[in-house]
Amino acid sequence: MYYVYILKSKKDETYYVGMTSDLRRRLGEHRRKEVKYTRTEDIYSLAWYGAFRSKILARNFEKYLKSSSGFSFRNKRLV
Repeated sequence: MYYVYILKSKKDETYYVGMTSDLRRRLGEHRRKEVKYTRTEDIYSLAWYGAFRSKILARNFEKYLKSSSGFSFRNKRLV
C-alpha cells in the first residue's frame, strides 16, 4: 500500500502533502524533524491520509493535491 497524507502546522496552519509506503515511519521522521521541509516548522499533526494500491495512483493523487484544484479539494474537506 502507498499512502498520500496531509499534515497541518499547529503554528501557522500551513499544509504539507507527502507520499510514502510506510506511514508510521514517515510520521515519525516528521516528528523527529528529519524531513527538510517540516524540520523548520513547529509541530505538525496528521490532517488526512488516503491509501492506494499502486504507487502510480498515489503519486498522481499527491500531484493533484499540490495543484490549485487540489487546494480546493483540501480546503473543502479539511475545514
